Amino acid sequence: MKASLVWFRDDLRTADNPALLAAAGDGAAAALYVLDEESAGIRPLGGAAKWWLHRALEDLRDELAALGIPLILRRGAGAGVVAAVAGELGAGAVYWNRRYGGPERAVDSAVKEWAAAAGLHAESFQASLLHEPWTVRTGAGKPYQVFTPFWRALADRDFRAPLGGPDAGNGFGGSPAGSDRLDAWSLRSAAPDWAGGLRRAWVPTAAAGHGILAEFLAGPVADYSEARDRPDRPGTSRLSPYLRWGQLSPFQVWAALAARRGQLPGSPGPAMFGTELGWREFCWHQLFHHPDLATANLRPQFDGFPWRWPGAAAGAKPETGAGHLEAWRRGRTGIPLVDAGQRELWHTGFMHNRVRMVAASFLVKNLGFHWRVGEQWFWDTLVDADAASNPANWQWVAGSGADASPFFRIFNPETQAKKFDPEGQYVRRWVPELATPDYPEPLVDLQESRRDALDAYASIR
Repeated sequence: MKASLVWFRDDLRTADNPALLAAAGDGAAAALYVLDEESAGIRPLGGAAKWWLHRALEDLRDELAALGIPLILRRGAGAGVVAAVAGELGAGAVYWNRRYGGPERAVDSAVKEWAAAAGLHAESFQASLLHEPWTVRTGAGKPYQVFTPFWRALADRDFRAPLGGPDAGNGFGGSPAGSDRLDAWSLRSAAPDWAGGLRRAWVPTAAAGHGILAEFLAGPVADYSEARDRPDRPGTSRLSPYLRWGQLSPFQVWAALAARRGQLPGSPGPAMFGTELGWREFCWHQLFHHPDLATANLRPQFDGFPWRWPGAAAGAKPETGAGHLEAWRRGRTGIPLVDAGQRELWHTGFMHNRVRMVAASFLVKNLGFHWRVGEQWFWDTLVDADAASNPANWQWVAGSGADASPFFRIFNPETQAKKFDPEGQYVRRWVPELATPDYPEPLVDLQESRRDALDAYASIR
């Protein structure tokens, strides 16, 4: 019996994994994960993402081993590695779950072309989105640009129930192809070890993700419509990294949410959380239709905006230009809510979503930096940074994206803190020196920098 190769990517789970089920159904499944930083256009992972990936792969390896399926690790260009491993195994089929970024789709197409030429069966599946981008169009046949009608059109659609996992005993019984040692990839920080806060904040396993989902649905989801905006309360789901890495599938989350929704009649919380899954879908649909989402304004008028870039203020005083950017990164802006969020991010690889919007608005509108500068920092420091939500959300804040917040909506960090952290618990947790001489003066005057931002916007209107 020929081996069947299942190629894992951002779907690091054994349940509700249609590609794995198909491979195991052939009776001789072997699994492959490729760390691809070489294929054209593929964006290398950030540091926090690499940290998460290491533990997630350990967990996946253990789950697959319990099924009798070996996990092969290789580093290199995806298409070439898949072809090489399939040849080493003498595989007759290759299966994977679909990706939606432009460079990723190009790699997957190359594998399908190679498989057809080599006489192998190749098949891909829907696994990471509830609705695939090419199936969703406006009445005029165009992609949606506004979220509300997008989600209104999709929220009541039917889609499949989550699938189970494969039965044990259907793994490849021959000698598996050679695998890289995971430690040799150096995904975890070593010198210095900056990941202590991440280890304390997260357990990057599928079982942990399911546990967090169950706890969220048992309690906080009932008050989610209000509590989600309060960084001083445990009101959010914290599921985003598990969805990003595919340790939870959106089908699993939606099915569990639907069941809980029936137990909470009249509560707006479950429906509001459903819109968060919808926003995730909306971001991925944007990326599908705009593969350069992380580098190009969706609204061309912003191409002429006078953004600041690191290094643009060469020769300026230390407290300006690049100094401002570094202060923002390290949580030393003198704006307490912004600093609290940036420190939470640095220590845990995560930032509360309300605070993400405030911190992003401050960088883009009060400090005047290009949204790409912030997007790149979040890409490197967030454990949940993905290729769609991260740039789409930054463009939303900047006003340059789809269904974007108007540029003139400039979050006032002081007002936001009074409203959403009224007793200052969140700020005090992350900025303990707030009322001491060690805390810096504000980098900029909020009102003056707001006026400057609006003047800059007026120049491109």
